[in-house]
Amino acid sequence: MSAADTMPRRRGGFFRRVFAMVVKEFLQLRRDRVTLATMVSIPLLQLVLFGYAINTTPRFLPTAVLMQESSDVGRSIVAALQATRYFKVTRILHTEEEFDRALATGEVLFAVEIPAGFERALRRGEMPALLIAADATDPVATGSALGALDKLVTTALMHARAIPDATNPAFEIRQHRRYNPAGVTQLNIVPGLLGTILTMTMLIFTALSVTRETERGTMESLLALPISPLEIMLGKILPYILIGAFQACLILTAGVLLFDVPVFGSLRLLAVLTTLFIATNLAIGYTFSTIAQNQLQAVQMTMMFFLPNILMSGFMFPFSGMPRWAQWIGECLPLTHFVRIVRAVILKGATFTDLRMEAAALAGLMLVAMMIAVTRFRRTLD
Repeated sequence: MSAADTMPRRRGGFFRRVFAMVVKEFLQLRRDRVTLATMVSIPLLQLVLFGYAINTTPRFLPTAVLMQESSDVGRSIVAALQATRYFKVTRILHTEEEFDRALATGEVLFAVEIPAGFERALRRGEMPALLIAADATDPVATGSALGALDKLVTTALMHARAIPDATNPAFEIRQHRRYNPAGVTQLNIVPGLLGTILTMTMLIFTALSVTRETERGTMESLLALPISPLEIMLGKILPYILIGAFQACLILTAGVLLFDVPVFGSLRLLAVLTTLFIATNLAIGYTFSTIAQNQLQAVQMTMMFFLPNILMSGFMFPFSGMPRWAQWIGECLPLTHFVRIVRAVILKGATFTDLRMEAAALAGLMLVAMMIAVTRFRRTLD
């Protein structure tokens, strides 16, 4: 038989073998229901979730008002602020200390001060000043609102007949961008990257821990030891806490030296809360490792959890701009609380009193993850 006759046969055999491998992969994928469900449902779920949740032009941002006088003009200013739809007045303040405290704790993004005698000076044409302080640790969230503030408030007050319709402005709006006056992007991004990098590495480290033991065949020896599931979990998590602490020191040092990020708060407080954040992510990653049947599933679960942390924590997009239901989901993510912590400590000089609720949230998430992991841990290889 000539070579020309054997070529079609070889070519036909090649395609049959490739087709057989394709069929085999589909059959194997059908048996792996977790992977199949992940490939089909997760992209659609994430598209719907992130498509509705993410908004680069946030509205109804939390705002506090310090009214040094009770007047019709003051009430008109508050109404005008809310009419812009950028602001939502959530607190009425009474002292300068409350004014500073509301911004320092992150309770509000804006604080407006209407000074005493503002209405009288306005009627006399003395052009009084209206102070608006903004938490500029997130320039994206506050920039668009401050940019539209002057014209919108003045127009709204004219419509309310609180000020005369004149070509010259009746009052001055003094904007004070606190904690990041120049709006430097690195001051916002670098602290958030500390939490983002730690989230990714810590989840991956521990998500593979139990599944790696099972696939290597060392789980039988581990289960034969007189050791409890909690002791196994702690033994696997504690070494990575030290690795995470080293990573955090490396990232923070690089941020200070390369990007001139200032550190106004306590490094000791930041170290303690960073350790808590690392432990929380390690506990969650360990939980994934007890649920997954192999390392591929563990990596898939890690990525499914990591993406919402990036997009819904306030790291990349303004947290206050998301719908209320999306904010509730974001509150269940460790990175949401750590981004607030690290920006507050580094840029605001916040104390533990300011951050106790964020620390409590991280501790609660860690305990929930640890309980699930211990419960799920299999004492047999079934």
